[in-house]
Amino acid sequence: MRERWQHASFAPPRGLTNPHVQTLLPRLLPRPRLARDSEILELPDGDFVELNWIRPAPASPEAPVFVLFHGLEGSFDSPYARWLLATASGMGWRALLMHFRGCGNRPNRLPRAYHSGDTADAYWLTSELSRRYPKALKVAAGVSLGGNMLLKLVAEQGGGGLDLAGAIIVSAPLDLAASAERLHRGFSRIYERHLLNALKRKVAPRLARGELPLALDNRALSRIDSLWGYDDAITAPLHGFSDAADYYLRASAGRLLGEVELPTLILHADDDPFMPAGLFERLPEPADAVRLEVTRHGGHVGFMEWRNRRLQPWLARRLGHELACWADTGTSWQSALDRHLSRSDN
Repeated sequence: MRERWQHASFAPPRGLTNPHVQTLLPRLLPRPRLARDSEILELPDGDFVELNWIRPAPASPEAPVFVLFHGLEGSFDSPYARWLLATASGMGWRALLMHFRGCGNRPNRLPRAYHSGDTADAYWLTSELSRRYPKALKVAAGVSLGGNMLLKLVAEQGGGGLDLAGAIIVSAPLDLAASAERLHRGFSRIYERHLLNALKRKVAPRLARGELPLALDNRALSRIDSLWGYDDAITAPLHGFSDAADYYLRASAGRLLGEVELPTLILHADDDPFMPAGLFERLPEPADAVRLEVTRHGGHVGFMEWRNRRLQPWLARRLGHELACWADTGTSWQSALDRHLSRSDN
């Protein structure tokens, strides 16, 4: 019987173990410059998402595909996005990022936004990738909110419901209610205020123009002082939930950990200031298809290490190792799962 989780190989530099230092460092360091092509992907409901494809793209239509889903109010410009996309592209993968609705260069069309449990757009994208590149191996990664969404998607679809060889989940708030509570305490309120301000800046013009079916004006919006309050007043009613508690319960992917059939790697730092310590102790036992790697330090999407005489993102190195393993395995889902389970037992 395998252990509940494995210790990851990440080791922070001496003096840089503080979770807030790890969380904030990536924003202060240079990030890769990447050329990209933008594409508008039309959705069945009349809305759209913006895709960013890294250039140069592989010439072969059979080149492996890496798709990344960002976090709350993240984008192509997020430090982790640049590093992970650069890593995949540098290894010869066809790399792209899907912006959630309204997170690209233009507001989305419909009177709605995106949320942690909104899997339909990612499902539509994976179907489109399967149509365009039917013979290519495909791996998806989700960071923070995008990680919760991706884990929920793979759990819902089962082992054969998606044209994906595997999934990688990074720093995902798999218990949304616990994360909202944690972000409203102590120093973590700095992150909460940052996220709230970004969300309010985006929704305020739409409220002023009367585009959203909400019983809320900009004065009431300005008084919201927590993510829970925002989700209760805006996210929940916009997307068919009765309130924030209903949204958190139905959108949290942690409750589905035992149902995952697709080979899935989960990377998590136990000191993540966006989540309570011991997060996975309150969640169901992961399915055999899940490899859970927990580090003592790392912060939220931080994981900065000292390598080659400079600070570098361990996440990029860990992703490179995982993608190399997927490429060596080939396109057989069963062989991928066998390899995944074998590594988990070591």
